[in-house]
Amino acid sequence: MNILVLGSGGREHTFAWKLAQSKLCTNLFVAPGNSGTADIATNLQVSVTDFKAIKDAVIKNEIELVVVGPEDPLVQGIHDFFLNDTAIKHVPVIGPQKAAAELEGSKEFAKEFMSRHHIPTADYQSFTSQNIEEGFKFLESLNAPYVLKADGLAAGKGVLIIDDLEEAKTELKHMLVDAKFGNASKKVVVEEFLDGIELSCFVLTDGKDYKILPTAKDYKRIGEGDTGLNTGGMGAISPVPFATQDFLEKIETKIVKPTVKGLIEDDLPYIGFIFIGLIKVGDEPKVIEYNVRMGDPETEVVLPRLKSDLVEIFMAMSNQSLSNIEIEIDERAATTVMLVSGGYPESYEKGKEIHGITEVEDSLIFHAGATTKEGKIVTSGGRVMAITSYGNTYNEAIKKSYQSINKLCFDKMYYRKDIGFDL
Repeated sequence: MNILVLGSGGREHTFAWKLAQSKLCTNLFVAPGNSGTADIATNLQVSVTDFKAIKDAVIKNEIELVVVGPEDPLVQGIHDFFLNDTAIKHVPVIGPQKAAAELEGSKEFAKEFMSRHHIPTADYQSFTSQNIEEGFKFLESLNAPYVLKADGLAAGKGVLIIDDLEEAKTELKHMLVDAKFGNASKKVVVEEFLDGIELSCFVLTDGKDYKILPTAKDYKRIGEGDTGLNTGGMGAISPVPFATQDFLEKIETKIVKPTVKGLIEDDLPYIGFIFIGLIKVGDEPKVIEYNVRMGDPETEVVLPRLKSDLVEIFMAMSNQSLSNIEIEIDERAATTVMLVSGGYPESYEKGKEIHGITEVEDSLIFHAGATTKEGKIVTSGGRVMAITSYGNTYNEAIKKSYQSINKLCFDKMYYRKDIGFDL
């Protein structure tokens, strides 16, 4: 069958890499793709939010399955667009419909969903510029540190954790009144700080049943020791060593089951991935956030551990027969380290030639912000490449990733040398 993946990051390169291995995949397309996907698929110069251009590409290339990588097209309703167009309504889309995508599109919507379905999470209140004074009072009622979350999509950068009360009030004003995150922070969720260690749980659902994929833990901050600004992710490991069988059972019972049941009860049509950002507080899991797609760079450690045919899984999801599928997981650990442009997540230069790719043998390289220019692979974004390795332990795998990174270079290349440091 002909398959289209939407997106251009490391996540989408990993999807393409995995889908290309399937005996069911005839022709693979990625829109817009990157220099990595260009090696294994046909890149189409189409924006992920240009639904008309996507429709034209689907018809022209006789696409039979669409896999949506990033959140923007899902929150904007690409699945609904397909269902409402007679020319393409027969093409399965992996990703929830717009109403369900609000789980990521609005922090307040997600919090209300969790409250309604008794899913453990931090206490919270939501505020707009109209009731900002109430927001200040709520901050005063909390203990430091203070958590401020832009309600809408802010490219993974709309969450602030602040130690000082006055600074928290100032930042709340910047978000609500000065539009620090644009429309995304017209409303802000203020919540209690949960003290614990974070991890991510990934669930596949066909709208009726679910399967749980391996856990992963990513590292968001730019600096070593988890310091500095938030990024889209600097590295990840899977499985998570502190997630014992007992703890995983708690996640399934207290969070995954009521989430899937809640989607059904609220009539939120969902065929796709549920990414559940969790925190382990004592021995209990609590939800930090939902995403309605796979994470990046977690995809680069979760999918490499999936032994099953991904196309078969997607087809079972699209015809609601997921319960008939057995999912096989590689027992080995996988780790990934992200190479980023100097200056990221603030301003950085593009167009730096990347050297040494062909010399890497013991790791997988998933391209992200990289493109081909005049026959050379050059940087085109902040997060440039994810270097993924296997090992019997995460320590063994991370060592391989760092050994492979020693063979790679581009001007002002930066990466964290402490992925897994807190385990």
